[in-house]
Amino acid sequence: MTEFRAPDIRNVAVTGPPASGKTLLCEAMLRCAEKLDRLGSIEQGTTVSDFHPDEKQHQVSVHATTLAAEWLGRELNLLDCPGTPDFISEPLGSVRVADSAMVVISGVNGVETGADEIWSAAEDYGIPRFLVVNLLDRDRTRFDEIVEEARDHYGPKVIPLTLPVDEGPGFRSVLDVMRSEVITFSGDGSPSFEEQPAEGALKERVNELHRALIDLVAESDDELLEEFLEEGTLSEEHLREHVHQAFQMGLIIPVFATSATRNVGVTRVLDFIAKYGSSPVDRATVKAHDADGKEVKASLDDKQPLAFVFKTMHEPHVGTLSFFRVYSGDVVSGSELYNATRNESERIGQIFRVSGAERESVPSLHAGDIGAAVKLRATHCGDTLSDAGRPLTLPTVDFPEPNTRGAFVARSRADRNRLGEGLSVLREQDPTFEFHHDSVLGQTIVSGQGELQLQIIVEELKRRFNVEVDLVEPGVAYLTTITRHAESKFRHKKQSGGAGQFAEVWMRIEPLPAGSGVVFTQSLVGSNVDRVFVPSVEKGVEAACARGPHGGFPVTDVKIDFYDGKQHPVDSKDIAFQIAGKGAFNEAFQQAAPKILEPMAELRIKSPSDAVGGVLADLSGRRGRVLGMETEGRFEVVIAQVPQAELFQYSSKLRAITAGRGRHSERFDHYEEVPRELESTILSKADNREAEAV
Repeated sequence: MTEFRAPDIRNVAVTGPPASGKTLLCEAMLRCAEKLDRLGSIEQGTTVSDFHPDEKQHQVSVHATTLAAEWLGRELNLLDCPGTPDFISEPLGSVRVADSAMVVISGVNGVETGADEIWSAAEDYGIPRFLVVNLLDRDRTRFDEIVEEARDHYGPKVIPLTLPVDEGPGFRSVLDVMRSEVITFSGDGSPSFEEQPAEGALKERVNELHRALIDLVAESDDELLEEFLEEGTLSEEHLREHVHQAFQMGLIIPVFATSATRNVGVTRVLDFIAKYGSSPVDRATVKAHDADGKEVKASLDDKQPLAFVFKTMHEPHVGTLSFFRVYSGDVVSGSELYNATRNESERIGQIFRVSGAERESVPSLHAGDIGAAVKLRATHCGDTLSDAGRPLTLPTVDFPEPNTRGAFVARSRADRNRLGEGLSVLREQDPTFEFHHDSVLGQTIVSGQGELQLQIIVEELKRRFNVEVDLVEPGVAYLTTITRHAESKFRHKKQSGGAGQFAEVWMRIEPLPAGSGVVFTQSLVGSNVDRVFVPSVEKGVEAACARGPHGGFPVTDVKIDFYDGKQHPVDSKDIAFQIAGKGAFNEAFQQAAPKILEPMAELRIKSPSDAVGGVLADLSGRRGRVLGMETEGRFEVVIAQVPQAELFQYSSKLRAITAGRGRHSERFDHYEEVPRELESTILSKADNREAEAV
């Protein structure tokens, strides 16, 4: 077994929008590296990456899968990431530990919004990115147009290093800019190819791109720029020496042309990664925080071990695997490390080098490498493991807020009892998944990045925890308030033998400005009511507000004044004034012209320009208000306010409208009055829920 050190390690996050062929491209890379005899199929569930049951069932990548290979004497750790936005935590976690990011683009669909969050994250982490235009063996491909789209979207540094000679169904040949050669592949899935010098129009195209490449690379070094200005060009030797540096500095964003299914152009991508790509040495120093929260530097050459856990997942017959990247020192099986995130010691058990479903047990992992440990006791995604003598924490990943809500309804009492435990475990594995029990709605509210993510959670609960739930539309957290002043005088009197109950409460209520909540006051004068009963009345009012008299929705923005009442020297007591306080409030509330308030969400919807009309029409049908629009390249960002009641399954609808190219984020903004014509429907549904609960 070859042991690689940091200079010869390449950690690459393979990202991009859905249906761009990322998994098949990784499959072709493994085939080139002689890790496979033939290419697998997504339809048949035989790819190395998508080996989990949920991925085979849905024929879509759900998990970021580590794939190991060797090429030109380099170790490649490819992190094949899902493109579906529902599983955004996977590529974000992978980019966090990668040394470069490959963004795969469909040769038909072109640049899509699905890669923007990953691109921005890679920029924040300071890692270089390159583009692969895949699926160039399909009908209606348009490589040159896509390169221009990429320049508009990613900037003028975008430059092809290979481009298709015969794109379309007969695609077999690429023009190699740096070699000035036409490389013709067999096209049968094998990596074999033939090379011949570029001639004629192809030679002119190479020369043009070669000059453009020299212009960009020359900026990477002052002496090189001086040579370029003096000579008007660069020697081939100097050009090749500085491509790596230019790539690291973001002066070039290389583009490659491929067909994964035919294995065309893939070896050139591998050559670039091995020869010019990033290694851990390029970012040998990382920021960390010590036990006092002070920022310190951790170096690749430090002897003390330091590792970041970027992913955890459960695998049958194995248990929980914690995937980590080593930033310094060696992580050794059987050693004791300190989880500085949770302030707990962690014994490192068996360590694996991972490639798809294959697990190769290794005694240790060196700085710069990626692997997994099994059954760590207290360690979760986002935790840092370090030497106990130097406890450090590394920056965690900034995940997006949930934009999709639903509710889980357990099918039996036993399922309900086990549901919380299962959800807690799944939440630790996916930081973008959240849940809580809403006592007012009586539902377990779940939220995440899309309906598919929530459906996968349902399937995981059944598969791993034998808990069956249904995913249903969540209730809406309506509130109620009043529109005018009102008064009531409520008497509670109970005589049934023995000690009785008596209390009379006189109460005024009035509306308050939005956001004021509930304000309880007392303005008693005289001795009609002993002040000892004021807390009792307040407690009764609080109970009435929690389950409001108008549809059972909580009350807000109301001022309550307990100004007088009556008591009995024997029968007045705490419980009597609680009941009277609640009754007085309910009576006054119903006389004060109550209204229902609904939560409003602010949406930011990123859509291709050609789909904006459909987006706006759909928002109108959801009672949405457009607040404004912004332009980002070929995309429009629509900013709108929409009632939360209208947003169930919105992410799926948006993808349908935009052909999968649209994304949105949402956040709670404010409460506002429900249109009067909808109040009766909402109250009727509330009454039905009440009846079902009884």
